Amino acid sequence: MDKLTLIRPDDWHLHVRNGEMLRQVINHTARQFARAIIMPNLKPPVTTVEHALAYRNEILAALAPDSNFNPLMTLYLTDNTRITDIEAVAQSEQIIALKLYPAGATTNSDAGISALEKAFPVLEAMQKYDIPLLIHGEVTASEYDIFDRERLFLEQKLCVLTEKFPDLRIVLEHVTTEEAVHFVETASRHVAATITPQHLLFNRNAILAGGIRPHYYCLPVLKREKHRVALIKAATSGNPKFFLGTDSAPHPTHLKENSCGCAGCYSAHAAIELYAEAFAQENALNKLEGFASLHGPDFYRLPRNQDRITLIRESWRVPEHYGQGTLQITPLQAGEEIRWKLQ
Repeated sequence: MDKLTLIRPDDWHLHVRNGEMLRQVINHTARQFARAIIMPNLKPPVTTVEHALAYRNEILAALAPDSNFNPLMTLYLTDNTRITDIEAVAQSEQIIALKLYPAGATTNSDAGISALEKAFPVLEAMQKYDIPLLIHGEVTASEYDIFDRERLFLEQKLCVLTEKFPDLRIVLEHVTTEEAVHFVETASRHVAATITPQHLLFNRNAILAGGIRPHYYCLPVLKREKHRVALIKAATSGNPKFFLGTDSAPHPTHLKENSCGCAGCYSAHAAIELYAEAFAQENALNKLEGFASLHGPDFYRLPRNQDRITLIRESWRVPEHYGQGTLQITPLQAGEEIRWKLQ
């Protein structure tokens, strides 16, 4: 197959920051995707409907004039989130979910939930109003090995949530392990997961073999090859519980390439091409449309997109960077060839 036409996909997990960084990156996403769920971990975090709508307006103002991209907003779940906030979200068409970050789990997550039990009244309200909960699924205590933190979150936290709130729609974001795949596969129809391009294409050797390569470092961190294989099998299975979420996360190059580099891979420059590469390696391009364009809207109970995109089998070299100076970003697979191209 040298040409592939898909219903226009959506990105169900995206970071675009704000200010000048937002203006630099947003149109990379908008040229491929019709919609994206925008993460709320700014400084300060997006915790109210008013803040989310103002952030959405900033995103819309940064789009190219001919763009019809629709940002779907989220609120950051904190210890101080109120039931009245949930009621306000239920009345908004632009805000579709809340995001749970365990405190300290990833970039700008310091305001996250300190103890899961504190959120139970709010989660009860979310279940009542049928508002999805998006979860960064890792425990954060320092005594836990970083490669075990997702598995331990499933065992210690997520099993409690799914039992206590059986009708709450939950998306386990950026799953990275075979245990997470199994959890989602065997959970109720209310539990789904997103998978990133880097976790489909690479294992932890990409970060560490031959020297430290910080642009492959993200959280949750890349895992062993057996986990990558499990993710590929899930993504290409046709199971509607698994769908596209890039977790594209721009950081300036100088903040990635230092003694304490930021977590996050920037993939928005070539997201759908990277997914196509992963699916092509498995001879599963016929499954890409479901994963990228159908399963997500169906889970979120939103209409499928009506327009289409076309990918062609054509090699192109990823730029070494986008932007310049303090806003220079080094993209995933900088300087390397990708064998699929958005037409």
